[in-house]
Amino acid sequence: MNDDKSSAIETMSFETALAELEKIVTDLERGEVPLERSVALYERGEKLKKRCETLLSQAEERVEKIRAGSEGQAAGTVPLDAE
Repeated sequence: MNDDKSSAIETMSFETALAELEKIVTDLERGEVPLERSVALYERGEKLKKRCETLLSQAEERVEKIRAGSEGQAAGTVPLDAE
């Protein structure tokens, strides 16, 4: 893979990266891809997987719920899975 394709992954949306990753998995599962191409697809799939994980992690960090104070008013935020 060249750097242009790798850098393109770094700017992909989650949905685009996931769709391409799913296509790679389908192609590899069919077993009709030559070995050399399979290795290249696998390597790209690993990069796409990492991109998806990074984007999910970033989204998770941003998702917060409102913590209510003793009188029911918003007192701030806490991470979504703090409970």
